[in-house]
Amino acid sequence: LPLPPPPPPLPRVAMSCFQGEYTAELIATAQALSTPGKGLLAADESTGTIGKRLAGIGVENVEENRRALREMLFSAPGFEKYCSGVIMYEETLGQKCDDGTSLVDVLRLKGILPGIKVDTGVVPLPGTNGETTTQGLDGLDARCAEYYARGARFAKWRAVYSISDVTPTPQCIADNANCLARYAAICQQNGLVPIVEPEILTDGNHPIERCAAVTETVLAAVFKALHDHHVMMEGMILKPNMVTAGKSASPQATASEVARFTLRALQRTTPPAVPAVLFLSGGQSEEDATKNLNEMNLIPAVRPWLLSFSYGRALQGSVLKAWGGNPNNVGAAQAVLIARAEANSKASLGELPGSAA
Repeated sequence: LPLPPPPPPLPRVAMSCFQGEYTAELIATAQALSTPGKGLLAADESTGTIGKRLAGIGVENVEENRRALREMLFSAPGFEKYCSGVIMYEETLGQKCDDGTSLVDVLRLKGILPGIKVDTGVVPLPGTNGETTTQGLDGLDARCAEYYARGARFAKWRAVYSISDVTPTPQCIADNANCLARYAAICQQNGLVPIVEPEILTDGNHPIERCAAVTETVLAAVFKALHDHHVMMEGMILKPNMVTAGKSASPQATASEVARFTLRALQRTTPPAVPAVLFLSGGQSEEDATKNLNEMNLIPAVRPWLLSFSYGRALQGSVLKAWGGNPNNVGAAQAVLIARAEANSKASLGELPGSAA
């Protein structure tokens, strides 16, 4: 009898993660963003969002005031001791200081990496009851290449989830996970380290256990999608919410509970190859955001990633009040910023004064 035909050749195995001209640079950038004792300043508020913050201190929402605010923040003496990177809004990428120095160069001269928000906001997700997806993938490849040429070295994309009896739905979880993964893959192809931000909102009266379950489900879906899209874990940063009770819940969770539930969620979902987890403050008070971060770095636990901060309001709230739009208050406001940044730096090391470190 004739021999049977040989079996067909095995298909070529696809790459397990991104490899290209930027591989080494992405890893180096991610490591720089993961410097112990440092975190990120999230100064990427849209024009509308920053307008609300400025209105709270009686300052008009015009470009000059937005530029003056960012210059005050970025040029604070000694800020580089506590800050490894700043996430900017696109408008800021092209703005200059009073002396003509670009704000990007102000950061570079301090050794702070410039970053850029690249999503264009959330929109309703069809077929759901008020859930959202994030837009901005159209033209993202070209925009990332442009941002890299203009000095940005990392990017950020935010997905938003809400907790209720029926949300987040599988549709919302899957859609946002895939958007985050596509964004991350496009960033890495263009030399930008992607900050992946799946934010579970604190609205509601749910207990911390419910937030923990949702956080684990969301993060598991996000990392599955990131792997499916061949995103290199060593060249990305995770920016998640802390696991907390809903803001209307009573009683609220303690710092120890927040730390334990957050660490458990990360341990169950986040690969050790990811160099850093830089938390969003998510509407927490400045004090709570710092205290909870400190507790996470204090309790005995397996922590293969740097646990630090990527705060907006939790770094800027007191600073805005001290500044008030008055040029004469810049020095005082910068001193407040340094104090907040130093406190969070100590918290990222578990060394906040008064703790049991």
